[in-house]
Amino acid sequence: MSEENNNNTAYFRDKLTTVSSEGKRVWVYPKKPRGRFYNYRSIVAIVLLLLFYMGPLIKVKGDPLLLLNVIERKFILFGIIFWPQDFHLIVLSIISLVVFIILFTVVFGRIFCGWVCPQTIFMEFVFRQIEYLIEGDFNKQKKLARQKWNFEKVWKKTIKHIIFYLIAFVTANTFLSYVISSESVRHILSAGPTIHPVSFIALILFSGAFYFVFAFFREQVCTIACPYGRLQGVLLDEKSIVVAYDHKRGEPRSRYNPLEDREAAGKGDCIDCKSCVLVCPTNIDIKNGTQLECINCTACMDACDAVMVKHNKPKGLIRYDSEKGITEGVKTIFSTRAIAYSVFLTALLVLVGTLFTLRSDFETTILRQRGTLFQEYGEDSYSNIYQIEVVNKTRMTQEVRIKLLEPQGTIIMMGEELNVGKGEVGSANFLTVIKKSDLQSSNTKLKFGVYSGDKLIEEYEVSFIGPNDLDKK
Repeated sequence: MSEENNNNTAYFRDKLTTVSSEGKRVWVYPKKPRGRFYNYRSIVAIVLLLLFYMGPLIKVKGDPLLLLNVIERKFILFGIIFWPQDFHLIVLSIISLVVFIILFTVVFGRIFCGWVCPQTIFMEFVFRQIEYLIEGDFNKQKKLARQKWNFEKVWKKTIKHIIFYLIAFVTANTFLSYVISSESVRHILSAGPTIHPVSFIALILFSGAFYFVFAFFREQVCTIACPYGRLQGVLLDEKSIVVAYDHKRGEPRSRYNPLEDREAAGKGDCIDCKSCVLVCPTNIDIKNGTQLECINCTACMDACDAVMVKHNKPKGLIRYDSEKGITEGVKTIFSTRAIAYSVFLTALLVLVGTLFTLRSDFETTILRQRGTLFQEYGEDSYSNIYQIEVVNKTRMTQEVRIKLLEPQGTIIMMGEELNVGKGEVGSANFLTVIKKSDLQSSNTKLKFGVYSGDKLIEEYEVSFIGPNDLDKK
């Protein structure tokens, strides 16, 4: 790159594009992007938004498709219920997701930010779309911001912010539905703030925070608040695929002159039209290189491709590529770090997959009652007292029965039959009676069979304590 461009780059890295030299906020009015990548991102955004808003409403066997009840540690992911006893699976799944995002950052840069991050999805495909609809494209928005407060400005700003807050309120209710279920949210709203004042205050505060982020804080989340943006500086290397400007092809840049043969004049393909800057949601110039504020949204790629087509130049002056790919023409994406992360991620996925496979619908524990010894039961038998605890992970109440499989003996329930509700932990005490003639030692191994109806759900071994003189037989 030219010396002038290097100086501009160095200066650019010394300041944020959304903060002026006086330290004041520079409001960003990006031009509405158009192009194939924007169309692809729109499809992804629509799918994710539908999944988000419809998730609590879609039922699978009477339960929501997605539920993230952190309070009760109950999670439902795509119809699969995870109870508190499965919390380790959730933790491992979250760790796997984090490693997956890190791996993708190492290989593909901030593709997560530009394509699936909730901040980007809501900002670019919900709130900005409403602004474009009410206030017009970027030039009209700038003009409206500069003009004095008149009827046009008042009604446009008022309508916009009312819609913004309504969306924030609906979104807050949706988030709450993921925690306590949509039925509970509807009950809270229908009962009113006098019955559920704490829940209503929480909804209002969360709605206000959500509204503030997308109405005022906006791209500052990506550049100031989001830790992932800072983390990318550590994760990226020269082989990472990012949205990059091909400076070898584009430099030296100059204004377009239809009468000039740029190639003969030794000029690059970049005509310095600023189209890439106008569409950027964080107001950066991608020609200065990879920057903290870049979220890899591809808006500049679409804008630049449109200019190249217009001037009969090949697309891809701004494209997905690595620093090494641009300078050396090398297309390798897997570095040593990427391979290491891939191995670690594969191991995690194998572990999580194995644990999911081994996960059962019931967890059973049978222990001899603490502090108790054997008792004589009639003239020819001994008895021990046991406690059974059953975790029911199924979607319905289960009637649990216990049978003594080895050796022969009798089980007598102490109290009512054991019925365990959906997602509940049930316990009961029972007496195990074994004839003296069937005991060979003071510590005999018993094998219990735990049944749900007629189906054997688990076998469990435990000790039966008898008198010491049995050891002398």
